[in-house]
Amino acid sequence: MKITNTLLQGCYVLEPLVHQDERGLFFESYHQKKLEEYIGEKINFVQDNISISKKGVLRGLHYQTGEHSQAKLVQVLKGEVLDVVVDLRKQSTTFGAHFKLRLSSENRKSIFVPKGMAHGFLALTKEVIFAYKCDEYYHPQSEAGILFNDPDLDIEWEFNEAGMILSEKDLKLPLWKDRKI
Repeated sequence: MKITNTLLQGCYVLEPLVHQDERGLFFESYHQKKLEEYIGEKINFVQDNISISKKGVLRGLHYQTGEHSQAKLVQVLKGEVLDVVVDLRKQSTTFGAHFKLRLSSENRKSIFVPKGMAHGFLALTKEVIFAYKCDEYYHPQSEAGILFNDPDLDIEWEFNEAGMILSEKDLKLPLWKDRKI
């Protein structure tokens, strides 16, 4: 497994070594020891989530606050997404910056999103199956988010906004300047 830094402090891209032959393919999508050695901290994922979306669905930008903040390992099992991570950590050298990457069932990449970052994705194919591991349980009272098209973040989603499908809840998320910490 290859692990590389992103432009966001503590956020990493994981690329598996794929073994392929006439039978199909095999790859290791997660290896706790390798990830912990690379990032220099212990990770204990306690919850796995699956999201199924159709083309144009945008989910995010979401995070949990306080003691229920979550680190995540995100990947696509089917289809392709534009994945976006925003650094919310005031002490970070990359505070306020965002990173985006296309994740797909073809490139098999995943992203480790540390605690203190907002996350979202846009489904780019007819059907997307998106999987993520979390190191904290979902806690509704700690749920927070930032509006996907906030001008202060200036995220280029590479998709016509008129064709995006968002939940009512995501359309009502606060702006960056009004976010909950």
